[in-house]
Amino acid sequence: MSKAIFQLVDELPTNNLTIITLRSLDWVIPGQWQNLVGFENMIRTITGETDEALIQQIGDRAVYLFNDRSQGYQRALWLYQAVDNTDVALATAALANKVGERIPLMGFLNRVTPKADKAQSIDLCLKLVVELVAFCQINGIPGDSIGDFVASLADYSGESLMRMTALVCIDGLIPLGPDFIMQAQTALSRLNPSDLQGNQTFSRVNEVIPGSTTAGKLDFIGHSFDSVKGWMSNFVGSHNLTPEKVSSNLQRFVEISDDKLDYLGAFLDMSTNYYEHTGTQTLARRLIERAVAEI
Repeated sequence: MSKAIFQLVDELPTNNLTIITLRSLDWVIPGQWQNLVGFENMIRTITGETDEALIQQIGDRAVYLFNDRSQGYQRALWLYQAVDNTDVALATAALANKVGERIPLMGFLNRVTPKADKAQSIDLCLKLVVELVAFCQINGIPGDSIGDFVASLADYSGESLMRMTALVCIDGLIPLGPDFIMQAQTALSRLNPSDLQGNQTFSRVNEVIPGSTTAGKLDFIGHSFDSVKGWMSNFVGSHNLTPEKVSSNLQRFVEISDDKLDYLGAFLDMSTNYYEHTGTQTLARRLIERAVAEI
């Protein structure tokens, strides 16, 4: 791991397209997500602590825990980073000086192509599996503990709940439509191991997905998705989510017409790293909470 956890938290952005996109989802889970950045700031906010010596002690303990390779923290962080699309140069450079204004996307959308539904479905399912495996790594439980993960979703809050909200909205509803769960399940049922091997995201994270063969990993992905679809369906229903509502709230921050929704999904995929951003926040929070408990 090239950077210390405190550096990663200190370097989290306070305003970019990822932050704008996440803020546009605040209406779904009002007040749940604050963009906590800065390691010392995060310790103070999470613990309410003001004693400088104790803050230092908590920080040192959190760094020690993160650096302990027998724990799963570094692997979890790597997963959050790996699953995000890294092809952000085009959008990031072009939008760097636009943050703070409403961002017109029309010009960029001519240069992005929507993913086929099959590829989009694979990405949705893989992000879900990465969330499951990272949860297991952070909590020190076996990586195939689907039941523990599904049970924990009821307690998700803050950064973790925002990440799942973004997953449902940005990787589900916008690119695949209101029946994204059925679409993804249909796509999964038609997949064969070679389809999975040809997927860029899978090739990055396949070593940490439970299963001794690609076929076994495909089974695990299918079982994971099947186990979480009830939670996703309830989440969509209880928050009355539709692709139109998600995009219209995003339109308060960026200029895009409704007939470009296909492209919006591809653009957000290319130009945001919400998994890495909120994942780093989740990881730092767990480290700080554990450090406090151990001091």
